[in-house]
Amino acid sequence: MSGVVAAFVALVSVAVLGYLVGWGGLLRASDELVLSRLAFFVATPALMFATVSRADLGSLFSPVLLTQIVAVACVQLAYVLVARMIWRRDRRETTVGVLAASYVNAGNLGIPIAIYVLGDGALVAPILLFQILVLTPVSFLVLDKGARSVRAALLLPLRNPLTVASLLGLAFALTGTSLPVTFMRPIELLGGAAVPVALLAYGLSLYGSQRAPATPGEGGVGKEVFLVIALKSFVQPGIAYLTARLALGLEGGDLLAATLFAALPTAQNIYVYAVTYDTGRRLARSAVLLTTGLSIPIMTAIGAALG
Repeated sequence: MSGVVAAFVALVSVAVLGYLVGWGGLLRASDELVLSRLAFFVATPALMFATVSRADLGSLFSPVLLTQIVAVACVQLAYVLVARMIWRRDRRETTVGVLAASYVNAGNLGIPIAIYVLGDGALVAPILLFQILVLTPVSFLVLDKGARSVRAALLLPLRNPLTVASLLGLAFALTGTSLPVTFMRPIELLGGAAVPVALLAYGLSLYGSQRAPATPGEGGVGKEVFLVIALKSFVQPGIAYLTARLALGLEGGDLLAATLFAALPTAQNIYVYAVTYDTGRRLARSAVLLTTGLSIPIMTAIGAALG
């Protein structure tokens, strides 16, 4: 068994443990919110600051981000053309579909994969920042139908602790400064909890999703869901691979990183956006659940083939 596949087995095992503790009643499905908030607001920001502040600038500004931008642009264009030109979906529904087909789970899954599979947590930081600083504000402006000012949309990322921690870490990396060991040790201690807590919450959420009552308007799987799954699970990593290999000539770890990050499933917060704006909830929920289920075997296969 290759090191890459072994790393995936370790990650999946912890997520399965999260599922089992929910199934066994040790934790309630509702406890997933507590674990997720602990990971999102405390542990993962500490991890990102510690990782990015000490990162090699080559990792932060690697061509891997370019492959993701190309793949995202192609997938989003394909979905818009089909949804708007053929199916005549409105702007808000199309926006949710675009996000479901392209916005990857770079936090709960991307960070563990970057650390344990690729060996460099800083590799995922540019993707996190791109999604939070670019994709999210633009999407909110469209979903709000202009109700939100451009200034308010641009300031939204600063409310995200991952963005703030990553930007602070980037500032330290660019200037070459570092905090004293006394200050870094508690940050590193908190950061060490990020990956296991996120994976436990992830597994617990899968158990909770099976027991949750169906929400009106979420039943059934339509053509939009099939298109999103095809674009997110197969087309996006395929485009990223071709861009990395043929256009940029990447090999080894960079090629693996580019393909794996593009194969990440739809981020859970897309469903939150759909609920908030009361549009595309069925599409967003189905996309998160189905692409998540597909992502593990797909990424494991990618790791075995390219690792």
